[in-house]
Amino acid sequence: MTARRLWAAVEPLHAVVYFAPETAAAAKAAGLRGYWMGYFAGRLAPLGPIGPEPAAAVLFGFAPAMVARALPDAWSFASPADVVESRLEAVSAVVPADPELAALLWCAVEACEFGGRPLAAAWAAVPKPADPAAALWLAATILREHRGDGHVLAAVHAGLSGLETTLTHIGDGVIGRADVQPHRGWSDEQWDAAVDRLRTRGVLDAAGRLTEAGRELRRRVEADTDRLAAAPVEALGDDLARVLELAVPLSRAVIDSGVVPVPNPMGVPRP
Repeated sequence: MTARRLWAAVEPLHAVVYFAPETAAAAKAAGLRGYWMGYFAGRLAPLGPIGPEPAAAVLFGFAPAMVARALPDAWSFASPADVVESRLEAVSAVVPADPELAALLWCAVEACEFGGRPLAAAWAAVPKPADPAAALWLAATILREHRGDGHVLAAVHAGLSGLETTLTHIGDGVIGRADVQPHRGWSDEQWDAAVDRLRTRGVLDAAGRLTEAGRELRRRVEADTDRLAAAPVEALGDDLARVLELAVPLSRAVIDSGVVPVPNPMGVPRP
């Protein structure tokens, strides 16, 4: 659970990149067209000019057809290096700067193992920015994608597709279908077919809620996710308390100011 506490405390500091108008303006200035092209290119840029098939595999929860509408076209408008640079410049104007918190998060990053974690590894290869706010955001992003890649590994190990994993979150009441489906690109037919598969498997009941077996499956996935995200927390040791002390007020501030809305399609909570 300590790994989950770190995620909840730091996730909003990463998530500003999806909602702040400065990010959208930076993507437009870099040449990208529309929110979703900016999202996919901005999140995946450290991997290079990636195509739609590997991009959908890395992102896991998005419909491949939605990803294909943005990639690889994005790279004809802006290079991956320019996209990374524009994103770091944008977050420097949005994320609160806290050098002590940034230093602690970078200590946690140093403990990350990146085997099987392509997105986290790619962001970890981005040079640490001199700007303290951008440096804090990048550390939070590496930790976030490290946990996210681990979550994909845990879900695949449990026999779940990206959409099916999303349905277990909805079945647990974490978020609603209307909050997720428009932002992930799945058609009604794809959505309903995935629901039917999970009902046949005994994971969802007739109302789309988790059954007892479904709750146990989700518990295992979350426990595996926490276990795979444990190394950075263990490296912090007693400093975890200080990280939470510093990060929670900053994360609450970006949520309470409306920069990061709650609820949101990612299920980011107010810590």
